[in-house]
Amino acid sequence: MHSRALGALYGLAIGDALGMPTQSRSRPDIVARYGSLVVTFEPGPPDHPLAVGRPAGTVTDDTEQALLLARLVIEGRGTPDPAELASQLLAWEESMRARGSLDLLGPSTRRALGAVAAGTDIEESGRFGTTNGAAMRITPVGIATPSRDHGVLMDRVVAASRVTHNTGIALAGAAAVATAVSAGIDGATVGDAVQFAAAAAASAAQLGHWAAGADVIYRLVGSSLATQESVPAAFAVAAAGMGDPWLACRMAASLGGDCDTIAAMTGAICGACRGLESFPGSARSTVTRVNARDLGLEGLAVGLLAVRSGTAPRAGGDAAG
Repeated sequence: MHSRALGALYGLAIGDALGMPTQSRSRPDIVARYGSLVVTFEPGPPDHPLAVGRPAGTVTDDTEQALLLARLVIEGRGTPDPAELASQLLAWEESMRARGSLDLLGPSTRRALGAVAAGTDIEESGRFGTTNGAAMRITPVGIATPSRDHGVLMDRVVAASRVTHNTGIALAGAAAVATAVSAGIDGATVGDAVQFAAAAAASAAQLGHWAAGADVIYRLVGSSLATQESVPAAFAVAAAGMGDPWLACRMAASLGGDCDTIAAMTGAICGACRGLESFPGSARSTVTRVNARDLGLEGLAVGLLAVRSGTAPRAGGDAAG
């Protein structure tokens, strides 16, 4: 279980870093630059709109926001505080600006947090959020929650998402990823995890505010930042990866569009199902070394699993009963 939890977190970071230089590019452009399949980590190209100058192996907002949420999940013993999430996301963007990064908050998150700042209630701030920000950062909720506790998992997905993405579309995508990761931690194969995720998406689609858009689990598959495109794409690549998470992440990073997010979700799902050792040691060491600010994946995995098992310390340091 520890290996699978670490596999989910490392898989997310590895997929994200593989997709860093290819995000926002077209598939023909990626093929022209890197061939039909991305081979390994590449630096951000000098003409890239978001990743210019980034060293090979650098993670993006997908990983950083997921780890931000992971810390709040641990602090909240499974249920992150939505107001604190909003506050920390705004602080994160300011830190990114200070670092000179162009990879900032996505459109749904920025709109929702602007509404919160203007006094909108948290239950209403995310009513227009349909892009994939909730799904891209939801992996820690899946690690921290047993798959058998469907109602608890759905409640935690909503708590982690509603401030920015409180629509049936976005919640369906987030629930699908969280459920697949949770099932993987419990020992599911990728194939089984996909089936569990589809059922969770159908359930979560009834939650939140209605938004016009195709069903997350229907037939629309693309690679944009729309939830109903990127989430099915991540599951499709995970299933097509022939049991090899490293290959699946490279495939996802080669798609074009929002492929860093797709690869991050693919890596989290596959890593949860196959474990840490399914990724090359060199890939794991690269994302650890290149991202100078320690990602802290080992500590976060331990903390999230403690929440999952009910042994996380209470406020003040007492052990949970």
